[in-house]
Amino acid sequence: MRALCWNGVNDLRVETVDDPQLVNPHDVIVRVGLTTTCGSDLHFIDGYLPGMRAGDVIGHEFMGEIVETGTAVTARRTGERVVVPSFIGCGSCWYCDHDLYSLCDTTNPNAELQQPVLGYPSGGIYGYTHPFGGYQGSHAQYIRVPFGDVNCFPIPDGVTDEQAVFLSDAVPTGLMGADLCDIAPGDTVAVWGSGGVGLMAGHTARLLGAERVIMIDRYGDRLDLAHKQFGADIVDYTEVDSVQETLRELTGGRGPDACIDAVGMEGHGTGLQQAYDRVKQLLRLETDRATALREAILACRKGGVVSVLGIYGLTDKFPMGVLTNKGITLRTSQQHGQRYVPRMLDYIQQGDLDPSYLITHDLPLEDAARGYDLFKNKSDGCLRAVFRP
Repeated sequence: MRALCWNGVNDLRVETVDDPQLVNPHDVIVRVGLTTTCGSDLHFIDGYLPGMRAGDVIGHEFMGEIVETGTAVTARRTGERVVVPSFIGCGSCWYCDHDLYSLCDTTNPNAELQQPVLGYPSGGIYGYTHPFGGYQGSHAQYIRVPFGDVNCFPIPDGVTDEQAVFLSDAVPTGLMGADLCDIAPGDTVAVWGSGGVGLMAGHTARLLGAERVIMIDRYGDRLDLAHKQFGADIVDYTEVDSVQETLRELTGGRGPDACIDAVGMEGHGTGLQQAYDRVKQLLRLETDRATALREAILACRKGGVVSVLGIYGLTDKFPMGVLTNKGITLRTSQQHGQRYVPRMLDYIQQGDLDPSYLITHDLPLEDAARGYDLFKNKSDGCLRAVFRP
């Protein structure tokens, strides 16, 4: 089959690789219908996350059709159109029993690579480094899905492929970020980053009851999209002297009730601190440019919540004292997609959410390397590129 493979830092190629096979009786094979880029992929493409090997198939956000099932699969059948959350759950460990699917104790066969760093390993994820399981990714014609009964969700007839693909990662990540904020009626939620995840965080914060959502970014087309789709107030951080002071003014001096960081380790900013972070990151003295995380902590009101969706490694200059003295709750996780899929499907069927507006580039799989170049450099207004194997 054809697949997009990582062959080194910033070296992606579409190549012919072996078709996936059933390994476990609980497995299914899915013919990929749509798969999409994700900002977290850029961290290993750019070489900031270790654990990739030449020839690895990348991609973790996808939908498709089941074409083969293992003998122990009972709830799913061939021919079903399904969406698959990016983190893999077993459905029976303590964490899966508590809806913490990205923390699954069973699905990471390379747990020994994570344990020295994390203390306890996370669950596995498709196409995202060997410490996260070394699974073949979704930018391919076919993919093996472990524990098919747990991880494959049938897509109702009224939901399109273009809507369903984002229920794999972008929507549940954003929805989880908003859910972690414990939003109450009348709350103001500020979101750093208006990429796919940030837009879904802002949009679902509205659906969870936020009275006001403020989106912070430097790309006018993305900010305009947030305003058009869910009535967000917008802040272009390149046009203000201080994001913190701007948010203070917009909230009557108190600050947002909750802040969501949807940026992560390759964040952008202005001023000397951004220059300092860039130098340290290039020299591998730190992995993170954590501008968004620091700003979110400083800007959040006293007693508020900071929800972190961005991926980080080793963060320098972390303002722990600010968290303590302001009584801020910091909440974060990789997304537990299996928890949220039914709710997301309801939103779409009720007309409350149509995540297909994230698609700006629709490409064949053979053009996937070009699609990532457009996505990484935000060329030609690229917000999300989807690939059709």
